[in-house]
Amino acid sequence: MKQQFFATAALGLEPLLLTELEGLGAVDVKQERAGVRFSGGLETAYRACLWSRLASRILLPLANFAAADPDQLYAAVSEIDWSVHLTIDQTLAVDCTLIHSTMTHTRYGALKVKDAVVDQFRSRIGERPSVAVEQPDLRLNLHIIKDQATLSLDLSGDSLHRRGYRIDGVHAPLKENLAAAILIRAGWPAICAAGGGLADPLCGSGTLPVEAGLMATDTAPGLLRRYYGFLSWQQHDEELWNNLVKEALQRQAVGVDKKLAPIVGYDSDSRAVKAGWQHAQNAGLDKIIHFERRTLREFIAPAGVDYGLLVANPPYGERLGEASELPEFYNILGQKMAQQCRGWKAAVITSSSQLGRSIGLRAGKINVLYNGALKCQLLQFDLNETNRWQSLEEGAGKAVKKILSAGGEMFANRLRKNLKKLKKWAAKKQIDCYRLYDADLPEYAVAVDIYGDEVHLQEYRAPKEIDEHKAAERLREVQDAVPLVLDISPDKIHLKVRQQQKGKQQYEKQSRRGILKEVQEGNCRFLVNLTDYLDTGLFLDHRPTRKLIQKLADGTRFLNLFAYTGTATVHALMGGASATTTVDMSKTYLAWAEKNIALNHFDPKDEGLIHADCLAWLDTATEQYDLIFLDPPTFSNSKGMDATFDVQRDHVELLQKTVRLLAPGGTLIFSNNLRKFRMDHAAMSELIIEDITAKTIPLDFERHPRIHNCWLIRRS
Repeated sequence: MKQQFFATAALGLEPLLLTELEGLGAVDVKQERAGVRFSGGLETAYRACLWSRLASRILLPLANFAAADPDQLYAAVSEIDWSVHLTIDQTLAVDCTLIHSTMTHTRYGALKVKDAVVDQFRSRIGERPSVAVEQPDLRLNLHIIKDQATLSLDLSGDSLHRRGYRIDGVHAPLKENLAAAILIRAGWPAICAAGGGLADPLCGSGTLPVEAGLMATDTAPGLLRRYYGFLSWQQHDEELWNNLVKEALQRQAVGVDKKLAPIVGYDSDSRAVKAGWQHAQNAGLDKIIHFERRTLREFIAPAGVDYGLLVANPPYGERLGEASELPEFYNILGQKMAQQCRGWKAAVITSSSQLGRSIGLRAGKINVLYNGALKCQLLQFDLNETNRWQSLEEGAGKAVKKILSAGGEMFANRLRKNLKKLKKWAAKKQIDCYRLYDADLPEYAVAVDIYGDEVHLQEYRAPKEIDEHKAAERLREVQDAVPLVLDISPDKIHLKVRQQQKGKQQYEKQSRRGILKEVQEGNCRFLVNLTDYLDTGLFLDHRPTRKLIQKLADGTRFLNLFAYTGTATVHALMGGASATTTVDMSKTYLAWAEKNIALNHFDPKDEGLIHADCLAWLDTATEQYDLIFLDPPTFSNSKGMDATFDVQRDHVELLQKTVRLLAPGGTLIFSNNLRKFRMDHAAMSELIIEDITAKTIPLDFERHPRIHNCWLIRRS
């Protein structure tokens, strides 16, 4: 019987997955965002679970229905006859994702599904199945988008990238399905079929060589797994599954007996090499793959191999310490590629196009892949006579130099002066992001913000009396000078026009790329977006305020109002907050906050993330908090609010409502960005209000200290 299925995948893998599923016998195949929809019989789904090298999960949709509220969700799930899927002696788990849903908590959505299932058993039999988070007998997947729900059976049960051969990796290894995608994009199946070998000079714990070995030996990637979501499903066809496994074992037996060209992996870390050997042995490939401890400078191609693929996942910045060391490292990689692998193909994945250029070879093809939320480039090279390696001294990875005008040189000199002062300070503070320049020269009215190896360039709207042609000329001079001084490529500069915003304008998208970049702020990591919005997701001037929150947070119940992307919440968690509540009206920013929390190794499910109009939420909130951060907009007339908000006009009422939630001895940190703001002390005589603005202006904003206002507020 033909059924519909959905295979999930990481962004960027969808077209490859579509081709793979067609090869596995799927029909009616349709690519969608983060996955592929397809049809087939149960054999097709089982085969996808066993053989897909790219999919994350294989889902069997059970029902589609409206779910505008928890009661409607519960009622719809209750209509399904669950006795045909599991018994009372089995265990259950539910995963939930919400996109543009009136329900805001994934955990609550999952709980309602679980309740509907177990309540049905209890009402019919008097007993109920149990819940098991790890390897349940039945795993359900609830996906709600715009209040329309799809409830599916997760046939994979666990992410298919977990092949079963890997122990705890050394460093941060690639996921197996991303490694497989790199190899497929680079043409490894065809190279292997033609008798070519493979070399990974930076193999880590060996994921790329092992995945290459699985492909070379025609080994099903899921053959080692002992757990699938369908194995205890009441409609599982055990005979069908056993026949597929038997077929896969026969194909593997033929594959491992084939004469193959060498597959080798080198790494300078002996622990990584040891892990690589263990992984190869677990996968039955220890006679197929060779691992060896060897530095990059010691790399040589396997002897007697005239054709093959060099594949590498070099460090993005953390493995070798200072990012300043990496251009030379990448350049050495390029030199080894050119000298040792002449006539080969090569593929290198990196999140930095600048580091990619430091390889010193011309990439004939560039593919976009995503390593988690990070956008990466897969650079593919033909290592032939015409692709000559270029050393850094010859200009590889350098910005193209331009002759600056007199004005451009003046601007460049100011950048150099600021950089000399701020670069060492930022490194000492472990800060990736800081303001390098802020209209220091009146005729060059721009802000230059550093975000790691990229620049967020904001042009302030010129006054009407300034000739627009002159303003455009000065902007061009800025755009010429910035890459020259910072030694970066012009494509790493993201230009915005900053002008007075009204209402929600500052939160509206400028473009729709959706690319997140990971940055560091002290002991915290954040994701920023340099392309889509006027603001990036990280208010740089609030850095000391966030540090203060971390200092005060130990053991506190923390509330973050108008939370934006939750960066203050992360600092509170890092400071030891016992509980956090994060409130914002934007689902987009709450989802962003969730990512920031998870990035810092906290579980977002343990934190209170509330989608609500903060002003309305304050009217009904009753819980007490020891530390509150209140950073409202200057003005707002969002469609989600009943009325407009003006921070000068409404701050007294706002503060009085917020102080009501302060526990005895608690502290409120109140901040805003209205330069002409005046605190109405007389209307709040019952409060102790301490102006700490001067203490919260960081070094990179001292030239314009009126960037924000900040107070500590306590009850008298």
